[in-house]
Amino acid sequence: MTILDSFNIHSPLGQFEVVNLLSVKLPIFGDINLSLTNLGLYSIFTLLVVIGFHFYGNNDSKLIPNKWSISLESAYASLSSMVREQVGTHSEIYLPFVYSLFFFILIGNLISNVPYSFAITASGVVALGLSLTIFIGVTILALSIHGIKFFAFFIPAGTPLGLVPLLVLIELVSYLARAVSLGVRLFANLCAGHTLLKILSTYLFELFTGNLIVAIITVIPFTIFVALIGLELAVSLIQAFVFTLLTCSYLRDAIELH
Repeated sequence: MTILDSFNIHSPLGQFEVVNLLSVKLPIFGDINLSLTNLGLYSIFTLLVVIGFHFYGNNDSKLIPNKWSISLESAYASLSSMVREQVGTHSEIYLPFVYSLFFFILIGNLISNVPYSFAITASGVVALGLSLTIFIGVTILALSIHGIKFFAFFIPAGTPLGLVPLLVLIELVSYLARAVSLGVRLFANLCAGHTLLKILSTYLFELFTGNLIVAIITVIPFTIFVALIGLELAVSLIQAFVFTLLTCSYLRDAIELH
């Protein structure tokens, strides 16, 4: 197996495949097999980058803040304002969770734009795992706050008695769809963008390695490719913001039963 094969760069979809990087078999408790995959490695790396970014941007012992500190303060102010507007009263309780969620998704998205890296947020395991966990969390929160009144969420006010069973079914399906909608929106957008960039980069590489005339003509589509890279970076930020925004919306629904 060559290095190129191990990184799965020949196939546009190979960049999303979870592969085993290291495996250790321990002869205890019936031969436990411990393995480290690219998903686990990049998840740890993303966590370390987030922690390191905040450690470097810490301004407690500095009179003049650096650019990283200013960026963190701006991000904190924006997220705090969003949580306050979306969640409402006592929103500061949920701000640490939303803040951590935003930076984990954002850094994961940005790292995935590095060539030959692994996109953890484009993995269904991570994206749907986050989505399902948030869904379970807000449901437990709603039940703990409202108790049995939570089920009134599935019956719109003023609904005729004869339509109650049908509307309850529709509302229930709509509510359960939240368990996957967040994750699908996240990894579908990233998969589509990364797959497109992979196909275009492979095609442009073949053109550039051809004859001189074709290589010169290829400069025009290459500028479009560079613009698409910039768009993909913007999508990384937008998807992190949209994910946290919808999470705040679900929290508000759980608290106020809207």
